[in-house]
Amino acid sequence: MKLFKCTNCGQLLYFENSLCECCKHPLGFIPENLSLATLVQGENLTYTLHSTEKTPLFGKLFGKNSKPAFKYCNNFQYGVCNWLIPAESEKTYCRACELNHIVPNLTDPEHLRQWGLIEAAKHRLIYSLLQMKLPLLSKLDDLEKGLSFDFMTDVNAVQKVLTGHENGLITLNINEADDDKRELSRKEMNEPYRTLLGHFRHEVGHYYWDCLLDNSTFIDEYRQIFGDEREDYGQALQRHYSQGAPADWQQHFISEYATSHSWEDWAETWAHYLHIMDTLETADTFGISVAPRIATKSDHSNAVIKVNPYEQQNFQQLLDMWLPLTFAMNSMNRSMGNHDLYPFVIPPKVVEKLSFIHKVCFASRVN
Repeated sequence: MKLFKCTNCGQLLYFENSLCECCKHPLGFIPENLSLATLVQGENLTYTLHSTEKTPLFGKLFGKNSKPAFKYCNNFQYGVCNWLIPAESEKTYCRACELNHIVPNLTDPEHLRQWGLIEAAKHRLIYSLLQMKLPLLSKLDDLEKGLSFDFMTDVNAVQKVLTGHENGLITLNINEADDDKRELSRKEMNEPYRTLLGHFRHEVGHYYWDCLLDNSTFIDEYRQIFGDEREDYGQALQRHYSQGAPADWQQHFISEYATSHSWEDWAETWAHYLHIMDTLETADTFGISVAPRIATKSDHSNAVIKVNPYEQQNFQQLLDMWLPLTFAMNSMNRSMGNHDLYPFVIPPKVVEKLSFIHKVCFASRVN
């Protein structure tokens, strides 16, 4: 993710900030140009840009009005969204929140807390999708091709909500927001890694399989790389849970679950692709370089990360930066007594899959 700063005082900011903790100016994220803007409050709960905010793109985005006015998304009142909408727009929800179909009972403080964590992860997902310039429609705009989210709770011990995707509707059990419950599920599923953002990235991968691959010119190449998705999905999952992954799965797949069916291989690999792209963008904006003192230039342990991954068409060049970066990140985590930040090995077969995803995404850009 990009690095942001307050244009009033220069304070570095997090993506989720709605107030500069240094100078107390309000902040808001503008999805049209993916910027976190420093704001000045106007009348009727509208805001304009701070006088020092750079506005070279706003004429193109908002017409001749060089000082456009904005309003916060309706979910700003709950402290879960800092995204902005043009003040004259009839919409009351931002690009991220208009995708919500069902949210938890917000009169319950515990549900509100969980929803806040969920929205933080979901907004980061939507940021990445906008950076990738992929088609992104709400079901409010296109019921058949749109995307929406249901954030739900278990009715009782028997009727449990299962996280999943169906026809553009992503369902998430809000218990996934809690570290202890998610860790219990991670152990039960024998997973090395389980996060809210990882869930979103995996499930939206299923959505984009429908959008970008189904009946597309890429489908034959997809089947050569990932396998035939026409295999019975239910039977494939039953076989996976009864027999487990093949003994040599690590040579061909990013995870054990990816071995269960072609669709799950795509979704698991897609999630890792988004991990790589977002983390490399963050590393680029921080000017991170990796140069182990004991390494030589020929052992591929060095990396100077100074490229926007969303504009780099050669995926191998991104991977050449990713591997040294993850070795450094994992080493730092171990120094803090934590598990590896990225506990995965990327074999050549998975590199081929990631490269295919990269190619499909570039070919599918909408603007």
